[in-house]
Amino acid sequence: MIAKQFFGTLEDGQQVYAYTMRNAAGMTVRICEFGGAIMEIRVPDRLGRFSDVLLGFDSLRDYVLGNGYQGALIGRVGNRIAGAKFTLDGKEYQLCENKKGYSIHGGKVGFSHRVWSSLAQDGEEPKLILTLHSPDGEEGYPGNLDVTVTYTLTASNGLSIHYQAVTDRKTILNMTNHAYFNLGGYASGSILQHVLQIDADRYLTTDESQIPTGEMRAVEGTPFDFREPKPIGRDIDAENEDLRIGCGYDHCFCFTGGESREPVLRAEAYDPDSGRLMQVYTNQPAVQLYTANHVNKVEFPFKGGYPQTPRTAFCLETQKMPDAIHHPHFDSVVLEPGETYDYTTVYRFSVR
Repeated sequence: MIAKQFFGTLEDGQQVYAYTMRNAAGMTVRICEFGGAIMEIRVPDRLGRFSDVLLGFDSLRDYVLGNGYQGALIGRVGNRIAGAKFTLDGKEYQLCENKKGYSIHGGKVGFSHRVWSSLAQDGEEPKLILTLHSPDGEEGYPGNLDVTVTYTLTASNGLSIHYQAVTDRKTILNMTNHAYFNLGGYASGSILQHVLQIDADRYLTTDESQIPTGEMRAVEGTPFDFREPKPIGRDIDAENEDLRIGCGYDHCFCFTGGESREPVLRAEAYDPDSGRLMQVYTNQPAVQLYTANHVNKVEFPFKGGYPQTPRTAFCLETQKMPDAIHHPHFDSVVLEPGETYDYTTVYRFSVR
């Protein structure tokens, strides 16, 4: 089933709605038209007790002002673009420098802060289809871009996110979702005991601004080796320059073998206390692991008044490599007229 609820009104008077999807197994997902944000994911633990495993806010105001891109769709380009500019076919495009020295997560008003048009489809596997038109020149990007994101709650307790887009001019695009997970429940504290596995043999080193240097470094022998399951906290404070720069994990991991034709299992996170397991299937070539190192906005508490606290959540943001437009050996983020941007990520929940 899928049900629509009024969520709030923006300052310009625009009304915003949220949708709650539920499958036969009892899993529920709540998604907001503002930013296409995933607001809630309720799944059972090994004893059958349901908890919300997604950090987020209670009010529309907090999603507008609260920072952190909680659960939101990110675009046009997720992550960082050095110098807040890029060149296509000899023409330079200037973007909003919304962080010193770079543009991040789409600019001043990216997809995360737009109201998406919505269409609900009920059924055994309910869907929420969100669409957005990004006009030529928005945030400095070329091309009229039409985006469709389809959220599907599967019968097997998966949340599928299917991204599609077309453009009328050559442009760049690298979308993701910025969901913050805590498999013990969003108010259960540290995620450092969560056991994580990522099918990635390389990661991207960065400079002091966390802009990729261009080096794809082997994970072997480093704190970034998650090819075998290990607690997130085991190496997070190791003596390592990349960890120092990120204040923990905030790095792009390059999947072994790169992009796949169809979504394949690329990561697993497991909470030993609750028994909840989250598997990540995707056909994207990389994922940004972020351990919520800078989640600390006291004035914007999470749902139920739970305070923002670093390292109480983790993100697995499937995407192409950040700042790829400046690194020809990275996977291309260029989208041409006549092509369709088409990627899928599924977060599937079970217990162990």
